[in-house]
Amino acid sequence: MKKYLLSFASIVAFATATQADTYLASTWLDPGHILTKDAYVPYLEDIKTATGGKVDFELHTSASLLPPLTTLSGVGDGVAQIGLVAASYTPSELPLSGLMNDLAFLARDPMAISLAFTELLMFDQRFIDEYAQHNTVALGGYSTPIYLFACMKDVVSAEDARGTKFRTNGRAQNEFAGALGGVPVSVPINDVYSGLERGSLDCALIESTNLVTGPRLGEVIRSVTKIGLGTGMGVSYVYNKDFWNDIGPEARRQILDVTARGIATQQIGYETAADKALDQAEATGTKVNEPQQSLLDTLESFRQTVAATYPEFTQTTYNVADPSDIAKQYQELEQKWIDLLAGIDRSDVDAVAELIHAEIFAKIDENSHAL
Repeated sequence: MKKYLLSFASIVAFATATQADTYLASTWLDPGHILTKDAYVPYLEDIKTATGGKVDFELHTSASLLPPLTTLSGVGDGVAQIGLVAASYTPSELPLSGLMNDLAFLARDPMAISLAFTELLMFDQRFIDEYAQHNTVALGGYSTPIYLFACMKDVVSAEDARGTKFRTNGRAQNEFAGALGGVPVSVPINDVYSGLERGSLDCALIESTNLVTGPRLGEVIRSVTKIGLGTGMGVSYVYNKDFWNDIGPEARRQILDVTARGIATQQIGYETAADKALDQAEATGTKVNEPQQSLLDTLESFRQTVAATYPEFTQTTYNVADPSDIAKQYQELEQKWIDLLAGIDRSDVDAVAELIHAEIFAKIDENSHAL
């Protein structure tokens, strides 16, 4: 394995990993979060098994190694060899991925949109280059379940929303909160519980599993409004590019071959948990509301704005080539995956993993991909 001529921190981390015959994996989410327990724990074990122990990761959770704002740069520097990345935290560094997160405000099917994003990450050279600029390689996208309002008060109408302090994630959610006359507040998910307790937040735009797992916001909020606000997107598996090169084609093939299962496990975990979360929250005293028409009308008007203006905003703000074709393909790919998933049992990890592998990872050349 060649030495990493990078930052002092990365050299220390790499030396530690070498001595222990392990590499470092980082997620800023807690051990109970789906993107930790379902996306990372079994995936890293599958990699160890597939590579015969030659690639073995030590998992660091709860931002103990890298926080969300610096995971991209930290993985690129070799502080960790793999990490969870959400472009909503670093939109200027990942403008195309940030656009995908914003357009996920329009998403209809979380599993399908995660696979649409994964397909773009793996096959569109613009995405490969976007991560390569940070000395990283992206292997798989994730999508949360559909977002809703989780609040300290009832927010069911446009009037209720005025002046409300909303925790948001990404440009689309920020601007939707503004369109409601609310105040968007961008803080990491790990800080939302305390923000609601202290009153620095009134509501959080979250997906339902956050009520009972991860930050467990159901313990502090008083009401939920089931308004469909699309999903949150990110990249589950972002590798250090030097690591990706150094492990060689055999290990790269072995990692590619287990990645489909990692994505299937995380998305099925999300769907299963989302189906139960609202019932669990309601059973413990959280009020579950339906939105009034004034709230739905504002949402529909805003959705039309997102589809019509966001690609151009990304182009002009971040000085990238016109991404309108990517935005169009993204929505077409969501429909493609909705149709493909309709033909299998989407609660069956084996069936979903087999479909993802056949459509995406089996088509990736381990001798050249992202090198």
